[in-house]
Amino acid sequence: MTKVDQFESIFRSALHDTYEYTLIDVKSVLVVTDLEAEAAKSFLKEIQGFLNILGTSVTWTVLNKSDYSTTEELLDKVSAHNPDLICSYRNLFSKDWKFKHSLGSFLDVLVQQTQGPVMVLPHPEAGYKYDHALQDTDRIMALTDHLSGDHNLINYAVRFAPIDGKVYLTHIEDEKVFGRYIDAISKIPAIETEEANDLIAEQLLKAPQDFIESCRQVLETHNLNLEIESVVEFGQRLRDYKKMIQDHKIDLLIMNSRSEDHLAMHGMVYPLAVEIRQIPLLLL
Repeated sequence: MTKVDQFESIFRSALHDTYEYTLIDVKSVLVVTDLEAEAAKSFLKEIQGFLNILGTSVTWTVLNKSDYSTTEELLDKVSAHNPDLICSYRNLFSKDWKFKHSLGSFLDVLVQQTQGPVMVLPHPEAGYKYDHALQDTDRIMALTDHLSGDHNLINYAVRFAPIDGKVYLTHIEDEKVFGRYIDAISKIPAIETEEANDLIAEQLLKAPQDFIESCRQVLETHNLNLEIESVVEFGQRLRDYKKMIQDHKIDLLIMNSRSEDHLAMHGMVYPLAVEIRQIPLLLL
């Protein structure tokens, strides 16, 4: 490696994204149910209690089973209200919530065909939510395949966290994928395998660690009294995320669900959204 290459590598390793804080404004919430009018009102009341962090100036609207019957009608309702946040649950107009295999067509359409965030709540009839679910938002987890530079994800986590709340910023590198690349490197004589393993692993974790540290610093300058917990490690994403959610008694899981490259739900989000049924999820 030339001295120019060494200098460039050192320079580039010192560069990292800095978190940019923006206040997320939520003025209107649309709660989508498939319940009768009275049951829908009760469900609305429970959600208002859970999301009291939004304050008292929010406009709340609830849809019950008589307000729509097709996904097209539902999208028309959403378009007419143009809410800042949609709250619903999986398997609308279906009993498939009994099985852990899908979100259902109505929720899929809500997530993929609307512009704003969608909060997926435990189904009101299922009885599988955790005891702490829907009580408050004291413990929030934000996760993504590429945490570094994901300002919007962090801003939503901060918006829904109360004073003195705890926000877990998590980034898990897939150890199986990493192992495959290291195995390929081991077959190249010009590269020392053990050194490459250590240096690449260190660099992969450095970017999200630096970004999380910038989150702490920026939030302090804005006098936002939140505890930021960093989780940056190698592992098996689906298994480890599920374990962390249970171990830390997470109240709200926030993920990016949309991708510019394809229509289907982004990355690890779909399997997590299907399997994490016991707590609310915020899909951006």
